[in-house]
Amino acid sequence: MGLIKYLSTDPTLFFSLVITLIFSLVLHEVAHGYVAYKCGDLTAYYQGRLTLNPINHLDPIGSLMILFIGFGWAKPVPVNSSNLKNPRQDMIKVAIAGPATNLILAVIALLILKVLISLAILNQTTFNFLSIFMYVNLALCIFNMLPIPPLDGSRLLSFETQYRFQQYGPMVLFGLIILGQVTGFSVIGEVMGFIMSPILNIFESFLGL
Repeated sequence: MGLIKYLSTDPTLFFSLVITLIFSLVLHEVAHGYVAYKCGDLTAYYQGRLTLNPINHLDPIGSLMILFIGFGWAKPVPVNSSNLKNPRQDMIKVAIAGPATNLILAVIALLILKVLISLAILNQTTFNFLSIFMYVNLALCIFNMLPIPPLDGSRLLSFETQYRFQQYGPMVLFGLIILGQVTGFSVIGEVMGFIMSPILNIFESFLGL
């Protein structure tokens, strides 16, 4: 079950997750569009995607799936690689921009936590929200950098590899997610946990926790 399960059991957690996901997904997509814009492709600009208005970025079906299933998506920012100055290099920049933004947001939350802890003015509600914000953005960064089409990490693969797997990538990704939902064992979750665990340990050490 998705986020909706928390609405009755823990409303504060529910709204913290919703606010975090909306803000983080929107900035993720805007980052893609902005870097594409700076590299010569105005497609996202003309389609109104260089805005922080969530309505322009959230996919209705993807959003409902996050609420009721536990995974979903935002509207991918349109990018026309033929408009880019250096298509191969610039597509990599565009792809990395989204996950990099999520990583930056996670670090910002970490630094705010550090300052508030140092000043001894951090209450439990603020600590919980910033921790959720940091964790979700770190997870979004790592998830989107997995080299499975259509995730951003697949853009780091060679053109030949992208072409070979782009047809089956979404089915593989969806299959792995469904498998995790049905069996309770998530391959993606295990991979993400393996990557996130040492990073979170560093973050906790930095906070003195």
